[in-house]
Amino acid sequence: MQQVPRSPVTTPGWRAWLIWGVGVAAYVLAITNRTSLGAVGVEAADRFQADASTLALFAVVQLAVYGGMQIPIGILLDRFGSRPIMTVGMLLMAAGQLTMALSPSIGIAIFARILLGAGDAAIFPAVLRLVATWFPAQRGPIMVQFTGIIGQAGQLVALVPLAALLHATTWTITFGSIAGLGVLFTILVALLIRNHPADREADVSVDTDTGVIRVVTSSVDTGVGIRAAWAHPGTRLAFWSHFTTPFAGTAFILLWGMPFLTAAQGLDTAHAAGIISVYVVAGMALGPIIGDLSRRLPNQRSVALVLPAVGVQMLAWIAVIAMPEPAPLWLLYALAVALATGGPASMIAFDHARTHNPSHRLSTATGVTNAGGFIAALIAIFLIGFALDLQGAGTPETYSFEAFRIAFLMPIPLWILGVVFIVIERKKTRIRMGLDPERRRRRSLG
Repeated sequence: MQQVPRSPVTTPGWRAWLIWGVGVAAYVLAITNRTSLGAVGVEAADRFQADASTLALFAVVQLAVYGGMQIPIGILLDRFGSRPIMTVGMLLMAAGQLTMALSPSIGIAIFARILLGAGDAAIFPAVLRLVATWFPAQRGPIMVQFTGIIGQAGQLVALVPLAALLHATTWTITFGSIAGLGVLFTILVALLIRNHPADREADVSVDTDTGVIRVVTSSVDTGVGIRAAWAHPGTRLAFWSHFTTPFAGTAFILLWGMPFLTAAQGLDTAHAAGIISVYVVAGMALGPIIGDLSRRLPNQRSVALVLPAVGVQMLAWIAVIAMPEPAPLWLLYALAVALATGGPASMIAFDHARTHNPSHRLSTATGVTNAGGFIAALIAIFLIGFALDLQGAGTPETYSFEAFRIAFLMPIPLWILGVVFIVIERKKTRIRMGLDPERRRRRSLG
């Protein structure tokens, strides 16, 4: 990044904290929007008379748009800064939820999820850019952790108040209310957020140790940058780490968790919501712990953190579906905690992307990495729904314990695929860094 000779800034002022606070609150609402359908999946199936594959399509389309927008959003952020991109993102989400509230058919509802995914894609990277421009570089990692942890509270908002509002009122009122909050935050973002401090002409980050101010920009050179980023094994390691760690939790919280717990495991809505709440709270609690361990073990992150997180998830997942009858409550809570390791472990992928790529293609590498987890999640969500339909258990009336046991086998091949590529790309990355000797090719005897 270009160095700019300016006077050092040592501490962020009240305006920086206000801007960050508004940005994080917008991110909480974005997470609420993202997970809103998962909390009311059964009601959505009834409203639209949707089978499991169609219900899965809602989440798949949303995630596909979110993942596909990551690199374009990086380009737009580099050109226009956070404020206009966040404003448009909040407005798109509000329009999506209003469309969902009034939707009379599946086609229009899917269009609503497209709007939602496009708007959601803009928020998190824009808030991270605000952290980079308004806070000293040394505070960046901890501010990013806090941003992610607080943002996950949006899942609790979707899980409890949103579901309660739907049961107390109507579909239109519930999703119309979320749309109204989106409009409110569109106004707040436009009025209060600024791309950078007034005394600077560009988005910059300040290193408080050296006083160096750097322009925050990553020239994303489209295809060339993508190929260059992907050519480095560290980027591929980042992609497969993000592909493998969070997708099961995403599929669980975004769509299939509540139907599985109520229809297959026989829990009432309160107990099911409690288990999903444990997933959210555990993820928030584990974030700082895994983040600190990642800092302490920079060259052992995959072996010490990523692969164990995948292993714990697989073990708990298989233990639940292997039960010949509904699992005991303690095992379901253990599953929730195990799945919660995926989110914090997935953040290690961004450490890989940042470590192994120069600043001029950081946005590209980050976009490629972020797409990994959402690609895996949309595949898992669709395959679970498809497997339910194949068994004739595609609607809430036909959901069954045995059908879900078979459908929940679908994530296992994705975990195995991801682990294989993590091991392969980790070895290549360590060779590239000089930490492991290069493999010697056997000479032919002929």
